[in-house]
Amino acid sequence: MQAGLFADPTQVYIFTMRLRSLFSWVFAQWPAIALATSLSMLAIAHGFERFGGLAPCPLCLHQREVYWIAAIVAGLALVVRRMQDHVFASRAMNLLLALAFLSGAVVAGFHMGVEYKWWPGLAECGGVGASANKMPTDLLAALSGPMKVVRCDEPAWVFLGLSMAGWNFLISLKLMVYSGLSVLFPKGLIAAPPVIVTEKTDV
Repeated sequence: MQAGLFADPTQVYIFTMRLRSLFSWVFAQWPAIALATSLSMLAIAHGFERFGGLAPCPLCLHQREVYWIAAIVAGLALVVRRMQDHVFASRAMNLLLALAFLSGAVVAGFHMGVEYKWWPGLAECGGVGASANKMPTDLLAALSGPMKVVRCDEPAWVFLGLSMAGWNFLISLKLMVYSGLSVLFPKGLIAAPPVIVTEKTDV
């Protein structure tokens, strides 16, 4: 009878080394991955707005700002990597990425709490205080057309029980963890010692 995939310790070792190689590559190429991910998140957000008709609330816009900052930091990190002896500078840029994604997780988590009514939103959410600084002519112009107030406590899109803020919270946490690990391993993981594979012969 043929044994399972993980019954042989050699197969387990090979599988583990493949995962190790994958994570090593991710850590070594993290600035490029962080840049591509940040731009992808921005493209998805603008796609929902333009083609899905989901207007962003103020907290949604703050979450986009985090990705713009992360994209700029990641771009600078790619430039730093071309310098000689860039390990310390690369660690510093990855640390900045970790802080940026941490702030994104905080904003997204706060937004998620507002949606679940765990705490109140900001004054700018739901149009509170939005008309305080408007001139009478601006108010007349706004009243003459369709007026749509984008509230922060009403999820515009939900998938698998999570709103866009909830998914962004999980994604930002994941990006923060990878950025933090890239601080420790800016050139990837240290190569593991090779394993000698011996074939068994059935007697």
